Amino acid sequence: RTYNKMWTDAQKDLDIQLRREREEFLQPEKDRVEVFKMLAACYIKYMQIFRNLETAHDQLVHRQKRTAIRQVLDGVIGRILEIKKEMVELEKSEFHYIDNILEDLKLLPEDIEVPIPRYFVKEKLEVLQQREKILDQILLNTGLQTQKPLKAMTFEEAVKVIQIAERARQGRCRAAFMKRIYLEGKRERQTKLQVQMGPNPDDAATCIQKVWRGYIQRKKTEKMREEEMIFLGMSLPPHLKATSSSQMHAGQINALQGDAQERHEEVFIKNKLREMEGLDIKETLQDQIGQCFIECRHIIGKFPDYPTEEAGGSKAILSQKTPEQVAAELAAKKEMALQKKAQKGKKEKEEGKDKMKGKNPQRAGKKEEEEDWKMAPSNFLSIMEEGNSQYKAVWQNRDEGWDFLQDHDPELIKEEKREEVEEEIRVQVDELMQQKLENLRLAVDGEKSDKQKKGRKSEKLLRAQGASLPCLVMSLVRRTIDSLYTELVEEGLLIKAKTVNLSDYVGEYSYLGTTLRQVDVEPMPSLADVRQLIALYGILPLGSQTVHEKAPLVKALLLAGPTGVGKKMLVHAICTETGANLFNLSASNIAGKYPGSNGLQMMLHMVLKV
Repeated sequence: RTYNKMWTDAQKDLDIQLRREREEFLQPEKDRVEVFKMLAACYIKYMQIFRNLETAHDQLVHRQKRTAIRQVLDGVIGRILEIKKEMVELEKSEFHYIDNILEDLKLLPEDIEVPIPRYFVKEKLEVLQQREKILDQILLNTGLQTQKPLKAMTFEEAVKVIQIAERARQGRCRAAFMKRIYLEGKRERQTKLQVQMGPNPDDAATCIQKVWRGYIQRKKTEKMREEEMIFLGMSLPPHLKATSSSQMHAGQINALQGDAQERHEEVFIKNKLREMEGLDIKETLQDQIGQCFIECRHIIGKFPDYPTEEAGGSKAILSQKTPEQVAAELAAKKEMALQKKAQKGKKEKEEGKDKMKGKNPQRAGKKEEEEDWKMAPSNFLSIMEEGNSQYKAVWQNRDEGWDFLQDHDPELIKEEKREEVEEEIRVQVDELMQQKLENLRLAVDGEKSDKQKKGRKSEKLLRAQGASLPCLVMSLVRRTIDSLYTELVEEGLLIKAKTVNLSDYVGEYSYLGTTLRQVDVEPMPSLADVRQLIALYGILPLGSQTVHEKAPLVKALLLAGPTGVGKKMLVHAICTETGANLFNLSASNIAGKYPGSNGLQMMLHMVLKV
């Protein structure tokens, strides 16, 4: 319930933020200071939404809810990166100091720390573990050291270490010897006293009483402590402890069986759909495809060619447009071509004007200053709006009182699996209808299928293309990814990343950034700023495919600084947080391994392929 509420609150904040963006960012703004404040406030708000959504996505068990959150989460991450790009272009700096805005909003620097989504690694955990095992096995087989080699000691240092160890051993032996002598002397004294005085019954009784009273008192104390803890509510009564232990054991078993049960239930629902609706789907598809064949022969005068699997099979037939739609599309394409030509002509004229303006740079500078700032178009607002509307339509007012376990919704699974069942049946129908089309051609038009001819032509084309490729590239095309991976590891180009998290790179936030800038002093970036940039530019675009494809492109990162400040640690942290491969392509490492221009080309091809 707590994480459901967290998700609900995050969606409400996102809805407010989207409405605010539509109102504020569409209007051009002249004051650059106000623009930065507006962007910083927006950045902070999205970061809070990001943190709440990430926690809810990680903690909720409900599969459909996690899918809905994931879509919005990717959109929020991408929007944060877009706003960061706008802030960088506005200030001409990667580092921003917004401590005054945090103070106004009554927030701490920890509230804008970039969280690393845990699904980056969790979703591909099995693959990463398998890859790590393969890498360890390759390193073991080749004799390469997986750990950093120890520094060799000098002869004097080795002698000193041996002396210290030997003196410690002698000291322990001497202490044990002296203890043994002391115990023997004590034992001799006690035997002499017993021989002189004889056994005393009172002493024996006192010794037994002492032991018994100590045992009874310890039991009473333990009982009193348990009663006090039960009274304070910090411990369970004995009759409830047995049930709680059994519940814990059952919970552990359920946790282990949860994934398997979910998979079995999905398979069960899919099989049930195939049994209940499979025949109807098959008949409907056959009727639709047959009707298309008849209509096409009526219009063209012969039966059409059946689309190949690459073209989509029967999907291509059923998604064909009417002649009016095709004509409209062609007209639209012509208009687009004319518009492009007109734009090219305008650009050429503008370039000519710019050359003329180059003679008067002062006027050009004034015009540039007069231009108002306007937010660039976003690739992620549509994703967030779609996720937000889906939340309102499906989850906002959904009655979940019956769903006590909160693990999945069978009706939503049915909708997903129905598409899969239709696709599987479509493949079967394609095979049947293809044969039926050939039979119709033979019976009606007396034509034969020319599949074999096409197959032979495609083989000849492939051979001709293969002959034109370079020999090195052809040799790599035939090799498997595993063999290329092994070779790169053996050559030392692909190395094992150390298990280091970004949170291990400890550093405080710069609290005086705004104050220093007010007196025209550029503050020194803090370690927290570096950690934030690594998360924004290195980890977030690598972890999510959607973000990687649509977010502002950052081609490379340069980590510069003296020895021992943590540059390599940050690289290993990026690999740990995203499950990425680590290639060492420094000049000293690749020297002499792949000589010549062809060797260098082959090495780069191998690296990019892996």
